[in-house]
Amino acid sequence: MPDNIPFLTIPLDWRVPGAYIEIDHTKAVRGLPVMSHKMLVLGQRLSTGIVAAGILTRVSRKEDGVNYYGRGSMLAQQIEAIMKVNPYTECYALALDDLVAGVAATKIITFTGSPTESGTLYLYIGGRRLTVGVLAAATVTDIATAVAAAINADLDGAVTATSALGVVTATARHKGVEGNDIDFRVNYYSGEFLPKGLSVAFATGATGSGNPDVTAAIVAMSTMNPYTILCGWQDTANITLLENELQSRWGGMDMRTGHVFAHKNGTYASLAAYGAARNSAHSTFSGLNKSPTLPWVISAQFGAAVEFSGANDPAVPFRSIRLPDVMAPAEADRFTDPERNLLLHDGISTIIFDQSGAAMIEYVVTSYQQNSFGMEDVSLLKVNTKWTVDYMRYAFRFAVLRDYPRHKLAGDDVLGKIQPGQPIATPKLIRNTLIAEAMELEKVGLLEDIDQFIKDLIVVRSTSDVNRVNAIIPPNTVNQFDVFAAAVQFIL
Repeated sequence: MPDNIPFLTIPLDWRVPGAYIEIDHTKAVRGLPVMSHKMLVLGQRLSTGIVAAGILTRVSRKEDGVNYYGRGSMLAQQIEAIMKVNPYTECYALALDDLVAGVAATKIITFTGSPTESGTLYLYIGGRRLTVGVLAAATVTDIATAVAAAINADLDGAVTATSALGVVTATARHKGVEGNDIDFRVNYYSGEFLPKGLSVAFATGATGSGNPDVTAAIVAMSTMNPYTILCGWQDTANITLLENELQSRWGGMDMRTGHVFAHKNGTYASLAAYGAARNSAHSTFSGLNKSPTLPWVISAQFGAAVEFSGANDPAVPFRSIRLPDVMAPAEADRFTDPERNLLLHDGISTIIFDQSGAAMIEYVVTSYQQNSFGMEDVSLLKVNTKWTVDYMRYAFRFAVLRDYPRHKLAGDDVLGKIQPGQPIATPKLIRNTLIAEAMELEKVGLLEDIDQFIKDLIVVRSTSDVNRVNAIIPPNTVNQFDVFAAAVQFIL
């Protein structure tokens, strides 16, 4: 027979004299729980890296990217960008090798003319600034040779180069589609200009193709629970695989939340078309037109910055978070207010720039736009909403498991009849636990209208399984202050 005080480790029929005291920690934790967050960065490695493809590896500093995945690799560049905005969240990397059948993108840089003055050539590749001295009357062959040497000397850059007869051929370090988005330009900042008499032209050479298949990465992370995934690729096949994997994890049996961030470069029309073709609550795509910065660097820094803010408070808007590595497009290439508004309706998150050109997040959305019936649905439009509800699910689940770790189940009619200390759960007691947790969520500004919550909360014992309690938990999540609209009705 059970005693009036239940013990976990001390038997009731023990007769050997002594004082026996167990430690029961099941009531120790109070207040809201801390939800663990992990980041996972997916990208390509070089053969100079010491960590093989498909091996989950924890990273904590930019040097890890260089040592583990090779200097100048996609992953090294991503990890460096992440550590500038969020070195605090536990971060893992997972590398894939270049696709054997892939093609590396090339860019042709052609120099013409003859400089009539000495000066400096300012060349930007993927946002990295290279300076090359140019002497008056130097030949284009000499200039091209010097430019190729400068490119190859930048061991952290995204390309290597060869030259011949005034022409430089720059080749992406990695095979794949992403190499097509490496930006090439001269003279980004004011005060930079070509030496007189010298001209330079950029042309597309080989088109990059054949990204690695993330299927291997999904298998490698099958038992991991990354909250934020920073993806170096944005091709439809890989993004679809990741979205499907995250959707399968999000259900009530698995409950492993995950969200993938990627970046897409393109014109307003191409970004609108890209976003309109996606529809997932588990993906976010930032978009810019002609930013010099490498796309995989933008996605890594954007997602890592959002993760840091969301882990602290998922309901606080992400607006105005700085992105130090994201270089501004030229004024003429930046999206207007109406264009950004329309892009947000197409599932593309936006980045804006201040007068100095510093980048900051404007608005973060998921790519979810329609429900299963093809009707417009804003329920999971915002990452804030999804992450707030994710945390609420975690908090309510934690509260039930904390208060009823090893309990018997009975109907509410036993209340007042059982001895104090008995491990008994009833629908009413569980309801009280949920209400208490909701009140804690209200205190920290994640839930509003507690009266509505109490009124609509349903906790009942199952009619088909006597060992089960079913519930409908109806939190009213707080929202974000995004827009203030007013009319100034003046009087003369």
